Amino acid sequence: MTASPGSPARIALVAFPGVRAFDVSVITEVWGVDRTDRGVPAFDLRRAAVGPEAVPLRGGLSLAPDRTLAWLDRADLVVVPGLDDHVTPAPAPVLDALRRAHGRGTPIAALCGGAFTLAQAGLLDGRRAVTHWNLSELLTARHPRVTVVRDALFVHEDNIWTSAGTAAGIDLCLHLVRTTHGAEAAATIARSMVTAPFRTGTQAQFIEHPTPRADRDADALAEIRAHALAHLAEPHTVAGLAARAGMSPRTFARHFQATTGTTPMRWLIAQRIAAAQKLLERTDLALPEVARRAGFGSEVTMRQHFATHLATSPRDYRLAFHDGGGRDGS
Repeated sequence: MTASPGSPARIALVAFPGVRAFDVSVITEVWGVDRTDRGVPAFDLRRAAVGPEAVPLRGGLSLAPDRTLAWLDRADLVVVPGLDDHVTPAPAPVLDALRRAHGRGTPIAALCGGAFTLAQAGLLDGRRAVTHWNLSELLTARHPRVTVVRDALFVHEDNIWTSAGTAAGIDLCLHLVRTTHGAEAAATIARSMVTAPFRTGTQAQFIEHPTPRADRDADALAEIRAHALAHLAEPHTVAGLAARAGMSPRTFARHFQATTGTTPMRWLIAQRIAAAQKLLERTDLALPEVARRAGFGSEVTMRQHFATHLATSPRDYRLAFHDGGGRDGS
């Protein structure tokens, strides 16, 4: 998602009868609110539909388009809301506009059941995609050429993003802001929405084991996560964290994954990457010091994790997102 230099990023919200009001609200809250006074870049969000008529939404609501689908030709990012009825056929002009946008190389993101719309357009054939866990079998049955991922919060392949249900749409929208405009911009938006800037884990945490069996375990794991975040620069092991929680390493790892959807070490790496991103954006600290404060131990290790998880290097990330404040992070 790249805008012309000096111009706001152009975001197209694709609207047609049957799209979910919740997803429309999420997209509008992330890209349609002016937060430039808090350092967030300006966005130009437009509601694009087949024609100028109001688009009916469930619950007696309606959405007033301010652009036709031709505006997708100018968009830097196209976002497709989910559907109230997940097999709702999208109008042919919508499917054609999505195909043209993808053909031009424009990133396309679909929230929740919006994956069905992209599948109708043929854009997910032979590609990986995700939707709400309760809709995975339906997506597979109706679109067998799609490789449905069962437990991810969101999936990216060939410039197409899909997300799991409801709140995962927020995760994806914030992730798109973070990867394009930096962690600080995404965090500022998340704070104003009173939500986490990012969540680690998968849908599995919501399918089988939403919480540990006992409140004691939940309290212990919350304390462990808080401790690890407060001491990121220190080395941590599963055995050491488990001992602090008063559990065996096996029990600790099992309850941790049931609660967060990921392993203790993967969670820790995600927190360290986020801490390093903030230091790179906000300070002029040397890269070895950033690595030390974030808990990576060495610049080489930090560089490896940035390449794996962000597809960039710490140096290039700083060049893209440093705010120029020149602070030392103390």
